[in-house]
Amino acid sequence: MPRFLNEPIISFHLSKLSTQPKLPFKISFRDRIPCYFTQTRYFSSENPNAQNGIPISSPLETSNPIDAGSSIRKPISLWPGMYHSPVTNALWEARSSIFEKPADSLDGTSHSELITKTPSKSRTSILYNFSSDYILREQYRNPWNEVRMGKLVEDLDALAGTISYKHCCNEDGTTRPLLLVTASVDRMVLKKPIRVDADLKIVGAVTWVGRSSMEIQLEVIQSTEGTSDPSDSLALMANFTFVARDSNTGKSAPVNQISPETLQEKLFWEEAEERNKTRKKKRTENKKDTKSENRYMERLNALLAEGRVFCDMPALADRDSILIQDTCHQNSLICQPQQRNIHGRIFGGFLMRKAFELAFSNAYAFAGAAPRFVEVDHVDFFKPVDVGNFLRLKSCILYTELEDPAKPVINVEVVAHVTRPELRSSEVSNKFYLTFTVRPEAMRDGLRIRNVVPATEEEARRVLERMDAENSQISKS
Repeated sequence: MPRFLNEPIISFHLSKLSTQPKLPFKISFRDRIPCYFTQTRYFSSENPNAQNGIPISSPLETSNPIDAGSSIRKPISLWPGMYHSPVTNALWEARSSIFEKPADSLDGTSHSELITKTPSKSRTSILYNFSSDYILREQYRNPWNEVRMGKLVEDLDALAGTISYKHCCNEDGTTRPLLLVTASVDRMVLKKPIRVDADLKIVGAVTWVGRSSMEIQLEVIQSTEGTSDPSDSLALMANFTFVARDSNTGKSAPVNQISPETLQEKLFWEEAEERNKTRKKKRTENKKDTKSENRYMERLNALLAEGRVFCDMPALADRDSILIQDTCHQNSLICQPQQRNIHGRIFGGFLMRKAFELAFSNAYAFAGAAPRFVEVDHVDFFKPVDVGNFLRLKSCILYTELEDPAKPVINVEVVAHVTRPELRSSEVSNKFYLTFTVRPEAMRDGLRIRNVVPATEEEARRVLERMDAENSQISKS
């Protein structure tokens, strides 16, 4: 059963507009100044709720999903020069314009008070009317008439950001001057192919809160033809972790706590709490006992054995294998002002899309056939990326799993480096780990996927680290 299907959806709604943009409400957010939400109600024949005599209430109470296509056909005037896509337009319109209300008009005393909120207060959904909206569908169609997963990943990050803002907002619509940034993404699993000709919905809510961090669970839902079982509608699940920083000091800032109400919400909280404990335990495990270290070195040497043959006796190397270093692809870009988010830094969803598209291209070139996305294993955001940064994305096939010849698994690593030529420095800003397979028709035509082997100890350690992380995830599921 898709976990959010049977629960009330508290979400925004953006109506389709033809000429002058009229929003059923406005929410304003500020960067580095206190934020204040304002609300505007209106009734119009263009508003589906108004037709039924149902007024639009608070954004935290409305049950209508955001329309992903609502802002495609109208001029963009909210944030000139900032990053735009159909869904980020809709989501950022829902947060309204920047610097709309002067900071000195806000009561600073209310900003320091933290409150406890239920997951339903942050629950948000967004609807893609692919079946009827041709313009929206064309925005998301790839060359194989399927959904562009890179754009969908980008939208997931944008929606997670909106949900985190809703959780940090107080009941009176005010919040403290916070910077909310993506810290990591845990195992985004595709449970079934996503079609581009059928309506799609993304639903999410804050499910766990620490002192300054929060976990947002998102579900992508698309009905399956020929079945009425709601459990068949769940297409993808993802867990995003956001952290709050004080916009003035840059230090971690406390956020509103959470109080799960339903049994399902309590289960989500327990699962997220366990993930958080596992992350902390992993950070503190610095030493291995002698026995574990010996076993680890045995695995390391076994991985390096074939690589040494490639390096020392290339004529005798296995022709069904290839070195990691021979699978590498990369691209570079200067981060432009048009790619920034409401905080003035490069939008995390944009980085995820660029990494996904590079990983997809790398898997395509490696396999010799169009790959099929399976999951995002993990994403880490180590450092923010700013406008003007020289960003280098380096990708490689880290390892393959060939136990099932009909469904080979290709594991891709993408590392993003922020390079500053003036300072002669280069730092890792992000790491992305993605998994692909190959379309069944290609395998039936006799396609063979090669084994990938490391040539250096550093490469072998990276492979073992990802294998262990993957095995750990499998054992928990």
